[in-house]
Amino acid sequence: MFKNILGQVFLGNRLYDYLFALVLFALGFLGIKLVVLALIRRIKSWAAKTRTTLDDFLVQLFEQVVLPALYFGIFYLALGTLTLAPLLTKIINLLGVAVLTIVVARLVLELANYWIKLYWVNRGKDTTLERSLKGIFIVMKIVVWGLAVVFFLDNLGFKITSVIAGLGIGGVAVALAAQAVLGDLFSYFAILFDRPFEIGDFIIVGDLLGTVEYVGIKTTRIRSLGGEQLIFSNSDLTNSRVRNYKRMDKRRVLFKLGVTYQTPVAKLKKMPAIIAGIIKGVKDTVFDRAHFFSYGNFSLDFEVVYYVIGADYNKYMDIQQEINFAIKEAFEKEGIEFAYPTQTLYVEK
Repeated sequence: MFKNILGQVFLGNRLYDYLFALVLFALGFLGIKLVVLALIRRIKSWAAKTRTTLDDFLVQLFEQVVLPALYFGIFYLALGTLTLAPLLTKIINLLGVAVLTIVVARLVLELANYWIKLYWVNRGKDTTLERSLKGIFIVMKIVVWGLAVVFFLDNLGFKITSVIAGLGIGGVAVALAAQAVLGDLFSYFAILFDRPFEIGDFIIVGDLLGTVEYVGIKTTRIRSLGGEQLIFSNSDLTNSRVRNYKRMDKRRVLFKLGVTYQTPVAKLKKMPAIIAGIIKGVKDTVFDRAHFFSYGNFSLDFEVVYYVIGADYNKYMDIQQEINFAIKEAFEKEGIEFAYPTQTLYVEK
């Protein structure tokens, strides 16, 4: 009698088939609960002991994305053992395609989001960079979900090829109309990843100079020494020769000084050694050379070259001031006079 009950057919399937599908789903669900979740707990405890964040991210990704897909997979396999109406079969298949599409899209976006966060952390958690990366991630989400929708509609039977062809023609027209904007957008990515300069860097572009305040998708804003804000398109910056003073390891300094023509040769010969001793005694400087290099209109001219370690302009000016004071004191002790513009007038009787 029990066999007769199980053998009864209802909606094209025996009760035995329904019972088998239910048992298969229950065993699969229970197996995921016992095996997979137990495995996740062990991996979590192991990941907590490691210093890298990749294993924690993979565990989180498995829990939030892969695990729900496994539950649906058990449900899909259980229904696959039954004979269903063609319309219901089609709906379940489309539901499976939808779930698969969502899972793949979420996997791609989660991986992209993890890479962006890792890049942001490695760059020192800069708040300005964080805003820029969020903008990039929004664009990536639009592209990924757009492709996911196109893939799903194609499985629904829509003629996507004609739509894509139309979009392609429209895209070419839009690209031609907005090529300046797109050029600035690609230049923004070049600045973001190639890093020719960063927020806070002091740069010179042509005859304009200032400190970088903001790097946007379309423009970059620089605060000049006069206080006004200079706005450059990103394409202008990537197509120009940019001098970045913030990344200067050492500053080369060249200055000249002149003494009077009445200065004795013996004192002239002492001057390079005096200047070299002064510069070598100043912290964070590297002496290069000091030479008597020309006869000026009213002075005997010396040329001095040295290096300041670091890029700070105020530090360079403090060092130059210290050197100037020391040279003035040393020349006064030696009785060496600095030259100034003079003219001698000879009158014949």
